[in-house]
Amino acid sequence: MSARSKARKRALDILYQSDVRGDDLATTLAAEAKRAASEPAREASWLYAREIVDGVVDNRDEIDEQIITHARDWKIERMPAVDRAVLRIGVWEILFNTEVPTAVAIDEAVELAKEFSTDDSGSFVHGVLARIARAS
Repeated sequence: MSARSKARKRALDILYQSDVRGDDLATTLAAEAKRAASEPAREASWLYAREIVDGVVDNRDEIDEQIITHARDWKIERMPAVDRAVLRIGVWEILFNTEVPTAVAIDEAVELAKEFSTDDSGSFVHGVLARIARAS
């Protein structure tokens, strides 16, 4: 697994944990930063995970608006928490990170959804992200 794939999983963990617990994302991120400081071998994945989470925080309104617009007949609050977090990561990579090709962002998001969410989540995430990519 590449460092960026590991970072996406870490970012997913942070976003999901904050969402499910109802904690402030800054608090969850600070706790993860403290943990990361004690794990220097995982520094590469931590740096990109932090970039993802910071990017989601900084662009949350626009990211969520894209998800709401392109998730046909799905309200964001009704989506599984894992799907919300995966979509936020994917949308941030597609719209705000020019270093990641769109196809890679979509593929990585789909893989996270398949691994950590429902049986239908992979195709759902793919459909939403593909529509966002076409519109951007």
